[in-house]
Amino acid sequence: MPFNPFRRAKIDVEDQERIDRSLEKTRGGILGRLGALFQANEITDELWEELEEILIMGDVGVETTMKLVDATRERVRREGIKKVEDAYQVLKEEMVRILQADAPPLDIDNPHRLLTVVLVVGVNGSGKTTTIGKLANYYRKKGKRVVLAAADTFRAAAIDQLKIWGERAGVSVIAHKPGGDPGAVVYDAIRASQESRDADILFIDTAGRLHTNFNLMKEMEKIRNVARRQVHKAPHEVLLVLDATTGQNAITQAEKFKESVGVTGVVLTKLDNTAKGGVVIAIADRLGVPVRFVGTGEGIDDIAEFDPWVFVASLLEHDQREANPTS
Repeated sequence: MPFNPFRRAKIDVEDQERIDRSLEKTRGGILGRLGALFQANEITDELWEELEEILIMGDVGVETTMKLVDATRERVRREGIKKVEDAYQVLKEEMVRILQADAPPLDIDNPHRLLTVVLVVGVNGSGKTTTIGKLANYYRKKGKRVVLAAADTFRAAAIDQLKIWGERAGVSVIAHKPGGDPGAVVYDAIRASQESRDADILFIDTAGRLHTNFNLMKEMEKIRNVARRQVHKAPHEVLLVLDATTGQNAITQAEKFKESVGVTGVVLTKLDNTAKGGVVIAIADRLGVPVRFVGTGEGIDDIAEFDPWVFVASLLEHDQREANPTS
């Protein structure tokens, strides 16, 4: 099937609007210069050089920037494009191509599974527990029965925080005492999800110590094994929560987690607090893992399912009509 970035967006209008609002700082920052750059009268070597500079300064990263510019420039040459506005369109299409990351459908939405188990990982301070609360609320509003497992047993504050978010979202939280066995929490949470709660989705919060900690990674392996023994092919998704404000450092974290726990998707938090939203493109490119959700604010409803074309349209044009083209 030929590449078509103009497919109709699958996310709802509210999610599109949240993504659009969250990119206000990025549009007002360095990447906001892209539109002006492509107002030039002709395509020149200087245009490509300035494009590279803007993308790198916008936290797209050197490696991803060179790949993006080279692909755009080659298509412009191969297709005989002469108009600057047409070259700009090619750039947007190539951004979407990277952001799609050959992503299969989000497995959380599998209608044929009795219980979907989602492992949520990330370092402390990334917004991991808050994100779980938002995801619980997001799916409960979509009619799903959701349970949360407080498997970050090393911090009493993490357990308490998850309980607070569970109350806000109106979902059950399965927890043990601080210092307990995370595997036992997961076991009890799965049993409760299958029996008394009759849940559709179980989100598992995990310890967020540094990704270089060997014992933490062994613990993750144990949690995965417990889940797999109880539910076929669990966990069905492993979502990595990254703080967008950390920029390129988020990629280093992501690479370590992907290597250790088999990350299937990324949730990018605090996108509304950074002027360098270009890191989203770098993460998708460097990891080859799709961005699934973005945090768009502090409230419980401030999370949006990610759509590559909505992101690019909001980033470069601030025109939501681009997200739902008729052609």
